[in-house]
Amino acid sequence: MFALEGRKILLTGATGGIGQVVVEYLVKRGAIVVGSGTTSNNDVLQEMEIIYGGKFKGIQFDLGASSSKIDAFLKSAEEKIGGTFDTLIYNAGITSDKLALRMTDTDWTDVITVNLTAAFLCCKAVLPSMMKNRFGRIIVTSSIVGFTGNIGQANYTTSKAGMIGLMKTLALEVASRNITVNAVAPGFINTRMTEKIPENAKQEFLKRIPLGKFGEPADVASAIIFLASNEAHYITGSTLHVNGGLYM
Repeated sequence: MFALEGRKILLTGATGGIGQVVVEYLVKRGAIVVGSGTTSNNDVLQEMEIIYGGKFKGIQFDLGASSSKIDAFLKSAEEKIGGTFDTLIYNAGITSDKLALRMTDTDWTDVITVNLTAAFLCCKAVLPSMMKNRFGRIIVTSSIVGFTGNIGQANYTTSKAGMIGLMKTLALEVASRNITVNAVAPGFINTRMTEKIPENAKQEFLKRIPLGKFGEPADVASAIIFLASNEAHYITGSTLHVNGGLYM
């Protein structure tokens, strides 16, 4: 079950805590993956290429770029695998946390651009070939806070809530071409991003999680693998929450 043999997959945010595990799971199931990361993570991309050999190709790209540059990014990624992608996993995301009254225009624009605008542009870029081939899987990584809100994250929560609206609309638009579009919404997952949260805040989160523990990157990766698989062919426009019961 959940085999991905021969799939050509584009994954953004490949060098993060969740992204690296997603790559591992995809490759184990037979997929060929092109994963993007920022220039600062080039060493990680190179290490992953060594680990996975010809099954993984890394590509440096700033997802805060314009539409034309994202089109060029896709073309470059396609050249690395010698074909078009049948699966897009938009997993990239950044934060710039401040209370709304102190949030600058740059704080707002940077986060919205990478987390939401670039997600739309990447989806738009891969859809023509998916529609021509009458097959595709698009999965976006949203967040629990896109549904609940979160103090100090007006930009981030807006971007993650926006991804849900984007996902639902695209699902309606492309369903007739056998393309599914879904989201995964992680809760509190042990990654570098959540390591920045003060310990007292972590303990308060823990008290509110019915399963009594924080999630791991593998929990999110497993959800993504399922949505990418043929077993999920009748699921579209849906959000798979991975949060231990923190939000139901």
